[in-house]
Amino acid sequence: MEKVNIESLKKFAKNLMFDMEETQYETLLDEFSIILQQMELISNIDGIDSASAMSFPYEVETTYLREDKSLPPLSVEEALKNAGNSVVEDQIRLPKVVN
Repeated sequence: MEKVNIESLKKFAKNLMFDMEETQYETLLDEFSIILQQMELISNIDGIDSASAMSFPYEVETTYLREDKSLPPLSVEEALKNAGNSVVEDQIRLPKVVN
């Protein structure tokens, strides 16, 4: 893994179009060193390589969703019955929203 230093942080900030002060780089470098130390501790746990990744820590069973049922489509008249005077050539005419 590439060593994180202030020069690399400045390069990353430039690529991401961030403008940071010098003291912020030092704070960020300190935070990165803490994160990297924690990652090193985690990588030393026995059997960590054989653990499977999880996106959510609990089994979630969804039973409250209804089954999809295929229904016949609405007729054009039924779909447009509440459109009132806005119907033009079997389509709903909307006011212009962009100048």
